[in-house]
Amino acid sequence: MALAPEVSVATTVVLCLALSGLAYSRNVLTWDGAVAAFVVGLLIGVFGDVTWLLLLLLFLLSSFAATRYRFALKEAMGVQEGARGERHASNVLGNGLAAAAISVLGFEGFGPVIPKEVSGLLFVSALAVAGADTLASEIGVLSRRVYLITNGARVRPGTDGGVSLLGQGAATAAALYTALFSFLVLVPFADWAGFAVSFPTDPRFLFIPAIVGFLGCQIDSVLGATLERRRWLDKKTNNLVSTSLGAAIALALYVLIR
Repeated sequence: MALAPEVSVATTVVLCLALSGLAYSRNVLTWDGAVAAFVVGLLIGVFGDVTWLLLLLLFLLSSFAATRYRFALKEAMGVQEGARGERHASNVLGNGLAAAAISVLGFEGFGPVIPKEVSGLLFVSALAVAGADTLASEIGVLSRRVYLITNGARVRPGTDGGVSLLGQGAATAAALYTALFSFLVLVPFADWAGFAVSFPTDPRFLFIPAIVGFLGCQIDSVLGATLERRRWLDKKTNNLVSTSLGAAIALALYVLIR
C-alpha cells in the first residue's frame, strides 16, 4: 500500500536536505550546486517517486568516488573538475533537468503524459546516461591513449569528444550497475517500504537503461567532438541534450518490445 502523499513529501524534503547538505559539506557541490540539487531532488521525489532518490544517491556517491580517484594526478594534468572536484549548479542542472522533467510528465496528479512505470524506466535511463558519461570522463581522462570519436585521431586526455578503452569500460560499468540497482533494489525496496512500484518488474526491460546509458555516453562524445568543439554547445548543455536523447531512445525501445 502506498504511503499518504503528505508523508512522501515530508520524506522527500528531509532526504533532499540531507543529500544536498552532505554533498556541500564534503565539497562535492558548491553552495549553488547544493541548492540546485535540492530543487531537482524535490521535483523528482514529489512528482516522480521518493524511491528514485536512492538512485540519485547512487549517482552522487559513484560520481564523488570517480571524481576523487587519483585527483592529484588529474590536478597536475589540469583536467580536474573545479578547484577540488566540486560541481556547480550548471553541472547539476545539465545532468538532472531531463530526469526532473520526466518526473513531472509522469505525475499522476496532472493526468500523466507518461504512465508511471514508463516514466520510471525513462528516469533510470536518463540517469544511466549521466552516470556513464561522468565515469567515462573522470576515469577515462587518466588513460594515456585517447582518440577522437569522430575520426580516431589521437588527442590529449580531456579533449572534448575524446574516448579511450578505459573510459568506455567505465561507461559500460556505470550503465550496468545503474540498471541492476534499479531493478534489484528499487523494486523490492518500494514494495517493502509501502511505496508504489514505479519501475517495470518485467526483466525484459532491464537491458534498456543499460544499453541507453552506454549509447547516451557515445552521443555525448559525438556532440563534444562536433558541436562542443565549435562552441555551439558547452559541457552542461551537452549533458542535457544527451540525457534527454537517452530518455527518448529508451521510450522508443520500450514501445518496440512491450
